[in-house]
Amino acid sequence: MAKVDSERRDKVFIVTINRPAVRNAVDAETAGLLEDAFNVFKRDEKLRVMVLTGAGEVSFCAGADLKAASGLIARPGADKSGPMGFSRITSVQKPTIAAVNGFCLAGGLELACWCDFRIAAANARFGVVNRRWGVPLIDGGTQRLPRIVGLGNALYLIETGIMINSDQALRMGLIQEIVPEGKAISRALELAAILSAYPWTSLVNDRRAACEGLALGLAAGIELEKELHKSSLRDMEMMDGLRRFADGQRPKPPEPPA
Repeated sequence: MAKVDSERRDKVFIVTINRPAVRNAVDAETAGLLEDAFNVFKRDEKLRVMVLTGAGEVSFCAGADLKAASGLIARPGADKSGPMGFSRITSVQKPTIAAVNGFCLAGGLELACWCDFRIAAANARFGVVNRRWGVPLIDGGTQRLPRIVGLGNALYLIETGIMINSDQALRMGLIQEIVPEGKAISRALELAAILSAYPWTSLVNDRRAACEGLALGLAAGIELEKELHKSSLRDMEMMDGLRRFADGQRPKPPEPPA
């Protein structure tokens, strides 16, 4: 049985950590397979959205397999790509979604934070529980968590090692939707299909402007937005969208769960 499964569904690429017996903890082999799957997604222009999840309903990913932690650091390429597989890679210019079921802890939380946004089942639990053993966040957690939930909330999680539930994670902004248990992947795939069908140039340029603009001052960020969207304003898909709007073709936008 492969430790990482990947599946194509039209323009969506599903990557599943497949070690449910150990709560989808990541060892060196799993990390290497995650990096391989990411590279497939990055290089294939037909794939527009990646959905990352864990096998079963008990755990998204409980973090590094601490019984084999040394192998994660020693894995070839880990210094650049990240011990957990692809956590240090920032060059992807396409949307990514985490479908979180059950435990999302330590390095697993770092992988979820690597994604653009997170859809969580009601049974999801989040935490930097590695604090108990002195294991640091070295897969981007100290950088992404503050950007997602703000510095105070990030330090609360990082310093205390507390585990929070899905309601608390939603209030923090760590996750964007809560769905019934067992429905995280189906909701993530629903949203991924919608994203992948949108006019593409403006979406990826908006994404890039938002992500890269965080490191800039406001004036520089606005300048980046202007430069990126020169190609968006010439895009034939936008022209077609404006024509459809004028013709009265105005489908309803997606809605969050009740």
